[in-house]
Amino acid sequence: MKVGSKMEKLATMKPTSISELKAYAKGSLIELPPFAEDQPFVARLIRPSLINLVSSGKIPNQLLATANELFTGKSSAKAAKGDNQLKQFKEVLDVIAEASFVEPTYQEIKDSGLELTDDQYVFIFNYSQHGVNALKSFRKK
Repeated sequence: MKVGSKMEKLATMKPTSISELKAYAKGSLIELPPFAEDQPFVARLIRPSLINLVSSGKIPNQLLATANELFTGKSSAKAAKGDNQLKQFKEVLDVIAEASFVEPTYQEIKDSGLELTDDQYVFIFNYSQHGVNALKSFRKK
């Protein structure tokens, strides 16, 4: 974007209203990978902050290395290995799913006897960190 056009755009912009922010805070309807073929799965999701989940203690200390690895994409020398690392990844993804689902809630999904698929966990993580743009690769057919 050229400097002149960026300045013009800034000149026409308005601050986001509190009512718009409140509407955004209620989440967005998102189509996730289905549980079964030809059975769409649409849920209302929000984009929680991994940093806030860590600082609020929702991601426990023993999972911090795993959360950091997910967040940065870089492996830590202290990260657990093998089966334990997969278990820790799953625990972090569960925390993110719990914080992301508005409707239905993650607890309602679990109480119904369903378990999220691997594709759904990855999808939710990508959405939580990168928004709708991260979902474009899932939409290609």
